[in-house]
Amino acid sequence: MKQAKLRANFTLPALIVLSCIAALVQAAPEKKAGTPESENPAFAPIAENPALPRVLLIGDSISIGYTLDVRRLLEGKANVLRIPVNGGPTTNGMESLEKWLGTGKWDVIHFNWGLHDIKHMKDGKINMTGDWQVPAGMYKKNLETLVGKLKATGAKLVWATTTPVPEGADGRIKDDEVRANAIAAEVMKANGVAVDDLYARVLPQLQQYQRPNNVHFTDEGYAFLARQVADSSLAALKAAPKQ
Repeated sequence: MKQAKLRANFTLPALIVLSCIAALVQAAPEKKAGTPESENPAFAPIAENPALPRVLLIGDSISIGYTLDVRRLLEGKANVLRIPVNGGPTTNGMESLEKWLGTGKWDVIHFNWGLHDIKHMKDGKINMTGDWQVPAGMYKKNLETLVGKLKATGAKLVWATTTPVPEGADGRIKDDEVRANAIAAEVMKANGVAVDDLYARVLPQLQQYQRPNNVHFTDEGYAFLARQVADSSLAALKAAPKQ
């Protein structure tokens, strides 16, 4: 009887705690697609040094992967910020670029769209028989519009080429990125935008740095890309007119 009473006294508080936890979980708002990926440290707010120039990184998950390393490499030289989401295809940029740019002054904007544009889709789903998610003609037109908006900021612009697509990558076909990079090269040349050729830089190192059958990279691979991004951003800062 005494043991039963002790068990009852012990389990009642535990049941109350479990009930409270269940209620909190049920009441928690569901995370919606496209919301800031706050769980990733690359999206964490930073304390800017007002004496330093500002660099903005725009891109998809590849850019998310190298953000922290770029920030570390440019520590004391620039405030390195990024858009608060995965940039996705150019259609995302068309919808959200003004919001991402905000009202502050940018000294350098390092940007890319491509891997999501060339994803093969049909009826809203990945389908290797479908066209690019953003067909080639629209991709070029979107880039022209986006570059025009970026130029209007007065920032020094740096276009990052789309990194390699290996065989077996989900929803993508190897060498489609080569075609996308050729389209982008025309737009950047016509607009006098500097090019950070991440594709050519990492291509000889894919076996060492890229995950198998995947467009993403290992931590060492992202650190490798970050050095290139940091160097090109720093060169752009040095070339940027003093404001």
